[in-house]
Parts: sequence; C-alpha cells; structure tokens
Amino acid sequence: MRKNSFRESRHPVNQTATRVLQVLALLRQRRDWSATELADRLEVSTRTIRSDIGRLRELGYVIDATSGRAGGYRLDRATDLPPLMLDDDEGIAVAIALHQVTTNAVTGIEASAARALAKLEHVLPHQLAEQVNAMAAATAPQSRDTGPSVEAPALAAIARAVQRTEWLRFEYTPFQGEASVRRVEPYRLVSWGRRWYLVAFDLERDDWRSFRVDRMSLRPPTRRRFTPRGLPADDVAGYVLRGVASAGWRFRARVVVHAPASVVAEKIDPSVGLVEAIDDERCVLVTGADHPMTVAVYLALLDEDFTVDGPAELTEAIHSLARRYATATG
Repeated sequence: MRKNSFRESRHPVNQTATRVLQVLALLRQRRDWSATELADRLEVSTRTIRSDIGRLRELGYVIDATSGRAGGYRLDRATDLPPLMLDDDEGIAVAIALHQVTTNAVTGIEASAARALAKLEHVLPHQLAEQVNAMAAATAPQSRDTGPSVEAPALAAIARAVQRTEWLRFEYTPFQGEASVRRVEPYRLVSWGRRWYLVAFDLERDDWRSFRVDRMSLRPPTRRRFTPRGLPADDVAGYVLRGVASAGWRFRARVVVHAPASVVAEKIDPSVGLVEAIDDERCVLVTGADHPMTVAVYLALLDEDFTVDGPAELTEAIHSLARRYATATG
C-alpha cells in the first residue's frame, strides 16, 4: 500500500511496473504529452516511453498518438480507472469513508460502497484491515430516516453542469404549490443531513434560490454556457441552512443585538438565524421558530444585551420569561 514500496526494490520488473503507472498518472494529469516531455519527466528515453505506452494499451487503456513535430500521446478518458496507489493513512481513510457512506441519501450508493469496500479490504495489508474492521465494529451506525433520496446520475448531471458553467433546466415541485419548469445557472451542491440542495441563480425570477434535488426532474442538457456571477454568500452551506430553516419558521423576529456581528455569529448556528452588521457595536439578528417563547430562549442564551421592537408576541414571551426567572430566584 505504500507509495514507495516499488521504488525501494531494485528488481527490473518492479521498476518497469512503477514507471508504467507513472506514465499513466501523467497522462491523466494533462490532456496532451509529447514523447520527449514524458521521457524528460521520467528520465528515460523516448524508446522506453513507446514501450510503456504499448504495455498500457495491452492492459486495455486507449491511448491515441497525436500528430505534430515531436509526436505525442493522449489518454482516452472513457477508459477504465487506473490502479489506485494509496499509502497506509489514505487506505484507512477511504475504508472508513466507505463504511460511513451508507447513511447518505443517494439511491443505490450503499451497494456500490459495499462492493468498493470489499475490494479495498481484500488488498489491504492484514494489520491495516484489522484497524479498519475495529473502527467499523466500534462505531455506532447513524440512525436513518425514511426521507426521500436522490439518484446518483442526477447528482452527476448537476455536477457536470456546475463544472461546465452550463444552464440547467428541470421541473421543480415545491413543498407547497404547483410544479414549474425552471431555468437556472447552477453553482454549488450542498449536502445537509439526508438532503441535497442546489444553489443556483434562477433566471426567470432574477434571484438566487436553493432547490431540493429530490424535488427536481432534470431536462436534457442545455449546452448553453454562462458567465459565472459572484456567489450570494462566502459560506454557501450556511446560506442554504438559513434558507431551509427560515422556510419552516412559523414565527419570525428581527432583533437588534448590542454586540458586534462577528461575536453574535460565533454564538449561533447558521440554521438559527441571519446576522447583519449595523456598525462596529451592533447588529441585527433575523431569526424565528415555531413559537415566540423559543426565540425568547434563544435571545437569553446569547448572553448579550438586545432590543426588541416587536412583534408583540415576542415581547409578551420575553416578559413572561422574565417573570418566571424572577420568581425562581425569589
């Protein structure tokens, strides 16, 4: 499993195998390589490079010869994945990640992860395999809900549109309301709990939106490129969390907190509220919950002075809480 295990051996067969893998790795890093460039990188002759390319082709990799003054090579990216070289720490990290991935809300990923894990454990050295199995046995599995899941091909298609900066079209069914066809500029995928969200700029509504992927039905790729905009927030995941949380609030409030925005932001979870600076000493906290008393408790936990102008329900909840605290302390 160690990267240098082949290099430490002086056996010519091992040296050839290592060099062939190095050629393959270089071909995957860049689209085109000349034979001279490959030879210089590996400190061998161009004749040796031609032999290594031949060995890779025998293994099933499609490598095209490119024309030009010096000639070169190009790896067909549609060919099979190359052998994976991992050191000990990387092998353990991958195995643990595969053990944990079964809690993800991607349809069919559990079976794929189990197959990949079985292959990995088969080649792990005995000592490392024992460490991975011990971690799996000692870790309590996360509880799984029966919420909606998404298809892996849908996530892959969205990711490709993000990478290629191409418009995305899909039919979207919101929690309340009728389904409609949306045309967006996709920017980021965010995973939260067992939900996947797409952060995108909605072209019809001329504003930023986050969409639940399990409520999207993708249309064929548009192939229409766009010029990227600045994201609506530096913390895209926090932006999604705030939107998801506020969408479910039954009661909303806007409170002036007499403390810097940076101080208040460190004390609350992004899903609890949005902090906006007024000046160096004050900020506005936009928050909400299912009941005004819950917001009153949030504000008490801030341990900062604050001013409430309304709504009346929040003022009443704070007065009620103050009376209860005063009675409790005699």
